[in-house]
Amino acid sequence: MTGKWPASKAAPIIAALVALVGLTDAVYLTIHHYTAEPVPCSIVEGCEMVLTSDYAAIGGVPIAALGALAYAAAFGLAVLTVLGKTSFWKLYGAHTALMAAITVYLIYLQAFVIGAFCQFCLLSAAVTFTLFLIFILSAVFRRRS
Repeated sequence: MTGKWPASKAAPIIAALVALVGLTDAVYLTIHHYTAEPVPCSIVEGCEMVLTSDYAAIGGVPIAALGALAYAAAFGLAVLTVLGKTSFWKLYGAHTALMAAITVYLIYLQAFVIGAFCQFCLLSAAVTFTLFLIFILSAVFRRRS
């Protein structure tokens, strides 16, 4: 990777904005976890089943809080890239690949173990896959140029 890549900062700028959507969603779910207030589930049924399941926390820490940290890291790596620290873009790619892999597992849990879906969790999954796709597309376009 050259020091000048990406010549267009569009990919990391878009990634930073998308990461903020994920961060907002994850913080929202974290607040609801700690206040024990039910989340409004208007698109799919099952939010409470998912968010109160045995899989909703690891060692007492809500998955949503861990997600918030992951989105904050993705945001930071994208912003550092925009600011000219282009070596962070590869780290962003590795980070979002890990996020996507974990997301696949979480979707599996919702579908086959819990038997319910949470619309906010599905939004998070869509955001995560979008973040990873931004990296993949930027790599494809970089190779073509």
